[in-house]
Amino acid sequence: MTEKGAAGKPGPGITSDTAPYWEAANRRELWLPRCRQCDELVFYPRAFCPRCLGTDLLWEELSGRATLHSHVINHRPAPGWEDEVPYVIAVVKLAEGPTMMTNVVGAGADKANLPIGLALEVDFEARGEQLVPVFKPIRPAGAG
Repeated sequence: MTEKGAAGKPGPGITSDTAPYWEAANRRELWLPRCRQCDELVFYPRAFCPRCLGTDLLWEELSGRATLHSHVINHRPAPGWEDEVPYVIAVVKLAEGPTMMTNVVGAGADKANLPIGLALEVDFEARGEQLVPVFKPIRPAGAG
C-alpha cells in the first residue's frame, strides 16, 4: 500500500453485503458470492442473486485472471488522481464469467494501445484505508 494511494484516493463505501469482498481485498484476494440455487456468481456483491433472486449465497475465491473487455483512457484527473493522468478505466471479464469495472495498471507507455482480449491478472491498490482490485497485463515469461 503506497502512501500516495492511502492519502489521496478516496476509498469505497462498504456495507454489510459487500464487507466480505472488501475484507478479501485487504488480504489481496478476489472473492465473490455464488448463488447455491442457480450457481451464478454475483457481481457486484449483494444480498441476493440477480438471476434467480435466491438468497443462499456462498463466498468463493476467484482465480484473479481476466481479459480486457473495454477501456477508456482518462485525461481529466478526479480528486486524488491528479498525479495519475492519463489512467485506464476498464471493464474486464473475469475468467469465472462476471464483468467488472476497474483500472488497468502497469501498462506503461502501452496504455493507449491495450488490445481488447488482453490477458490480465488482479493486483491491489490503496484507496483510502482500503485495498481495491485493479488489473495488470500478464507478462510472458522472461518479459521485462
